[in-house]
Amino acid sequence: MIKILIAEDSPVMQQLLIHAISSDPIFKIVGVADDGAEAIEAAKELGPDIIAMDWHMPKIDGKEATRIIMETNPTPIVIVTGSLAAKDVMFSFSMIEAGALAIVKKPPSVDHPDYKKETQELIQTLKLMSEVKMVKRIKTTSQKFIPSKPVIARSIKEDSAIQVIAIGASTGGPLVIQKILSGLPKNIHIPILIVQHISHGFTEGFVEWLKSTTNFPLHIASHGEHPLPGHGYIAPDDFHMGVENGPRIILSRHGLENNLRPSVAYLFRSVAHVFGPKTIGILLTGMGRDGADELKLLKDIGAITIAQDKESSVVHGMPGEAIKLNAAIHVLSPDEITTTLIDLIKR
Repeated sequence: MIKILIAEDSPVMQQLLIHAISSDPIFKIVGVADDGAEAIEAAKELGPDIIAMDWHMPKIDGKEATRIIMETNPTPIVIVTGSLAAKDVMFSFSMIEAGALAIVKKPPSVDHPDYKKETQELIQTLKLMSEVKMVKRIKTTSQKFIPSKPVIARSIKEDSAIQVIAIGASTGGPLVIQKILSGLPKNIHIPILIVQHISHGFTEGFVEWLKSTTNFPLHIASHGEHPLPGHGYIAPDDFHMGVENGPRIILSRHGLENNLRPSVAYLFRSVAHVFGPKTIGILLTGMGRDGADELKLLKDIGAITIAQDKESSVVHGMPGEAIKLNAAIHVLSPDEITTTLIDLIKR
């Protein structure tokens, strides 16, 4: 039994969420909060396994409620939003900064043709996120990060030059990608290709949030475009992203890989074929094993491969599977990934 708290100010949406979530008997709804203040108290008193929280609520909004809960009674939080407008999704991602784990759409009315599909996505997300072990967040202070000395791969030769950075991430990935991009110099002269598993409809807002919080030039990838040095390209909804000689970005509706589209596996295989050992492949936090075998492929052809360490991962599924395969030359925290990338790029 999974105990769930719903934080939602609309009575109509409360009833819709109760109806949708109750369709799976594994959930027990232990409370419904009408605003962020009630959600904070309910998290403390009811001890839910998971919280489904809206961002737009009276008294205390979802972001502030998330921040307080994570500092006092850390609980997995999934943002459940009805708006896919980029500005609203950007605010939802600020809840990720505060400690929420994932974003998913509210299901439509029961007579809508997509009701069953989107209800199932909501339920599956809540189930998966309820298994994540949360730790109490320290209130942000003036703590200063002291970069660790990066370990440089021996496979880099004097005449070699990194030509592409490929990044794959899932659960917990947005905040890590934000941290990495924020720390990179703007004149890195290398394109960055990113596959982030995310619910359909949120990619545009994700890109806008990253752009506004990192000042790094980012784009939703387009088929046939030439990736520019110092720019980042994020796979669009429901398309695999890869590259072909040119280099040009290619988008494909080829079948699902690891039950996903876009998949990290597709991206890593593609850059291995086009750029070979002049690739840096990075596999970040996330459930499952998407990209693990392909990170090993990159390592075997002489590319630089990095997996996020367990201590900093929200879920150590994808990078953990890669580490089991001995696919990662480096196992690093997000801060260490950034400092290592800077040093590799300089070389």
